[in-house]
Amino acid sequence: MQTPKNTYDVIIIGGGPIGIACALEAEKKNLSYLILEKGCLVNSLYHYPTNMTFFSTSEKLELNGIPFISNNPKPRKAEALEYYRRITTSNELNINLFEKVTEVASKENLHSITTTKNNYTAKNVVVATGFYDIPNYLNIPGEDLPKVAHYYGDPHYYATLKTIVVGASNSAVDAALEIFRKGGEVTMIVRQEEIGRRVKYWVRPDIDNRIKEGSIKAIFNANLKEIRENEVVIETPDGEQTLENDFVLMLTGYRPNFEFLKKMGIKLSGDGRKIPQYDEETMETNVKGIYLAGVICGGVETHKWFIENSRVHAKMIMEDLAKKAKA
Repeated sequence: MQTPKNTYDVIIIGGGPIGIACALEAEKKNLSYLILEKGCLVNSLYHYPTNMTFFSTSEKLELNGIPFISNNPKPRKAEALEYYRRITTSNELNINLFEKVTEVASKENLHSITTTKNNYTAKNVVVATGFYDIPNYLNIPGEDLPKVAHYYGDPHYYATLKTIVVGASNSAVDAALEIFRKGGEVTMIVRQEEIGRRVKYWVRPDIDNRIKEGSIKAIFNANLKEIRENEVVIETPDGEQTLENDFVLMLTGYRPNFEFLKKMGIKLSGDGRKIPQYDEETMETNVKGIYLAGVICGGVETHKWFIENSRVHAKMIMEDLAKKAKA
């Protein structure tokens, strides 16, 4: 375990799988480091739905060649939490939990990092904060009512009640199926004419069949217009509909904290995708000494990067830092 430093070679913002991967690679290169995580260990993963199953196999979620043994062909959330926890504790990674980074100020060859608990100095910074923090709000009347949630946890909460699920991605489909199987009355509101094409292939037949048989109601080419205390108003091709309702799950996706990136001076593409500017060989941004790792590299295209294809970012970054240290 590393001891506290006056100036770290690198501070890693985000204690998810990719942040952990960066720390493991930093240790290999004998670089002093510290992970700063605003919540618990692998905070975003912890807030995933209780019964979530990964799209990837366990081998593709492994870090540093450490085997991820799963009881299922596709590992579940609980197994992943245990895997990344064991990696962190057994390697005695230097990580501060429940410490949110509020500012990164860069001057010459050093970066000052301010958190809710302390101040740090680092020669380099890696931003590995993912995208699960900020929901894509619809900004409609009633979206702030207590009956509305932008995150889904356990289906039992919605048992026997009328739940609107807004969206047609993996999270929305999983929620709809689980709530239905707990005795909930589910209606999906889908903007497109069909369920999303990126829905997990082994789940797609299940949701299609439940919709066809009427077990789950789906209203396609529709938009949620207003949420009221005991009902919702929906715009459909056949005009407005008002439905009795107990809960609304707004599973419309999430986005990275672009304001945080911009405050650091990182440039974003102006084509609506908001892709951060970085060197694809080193992952260094337009701000010298600040690097990106993981899904945040894709801007609003949060389906582009996953654990399995962005683990390599950690090695790319730390190899570049090691070269700089020798220069």
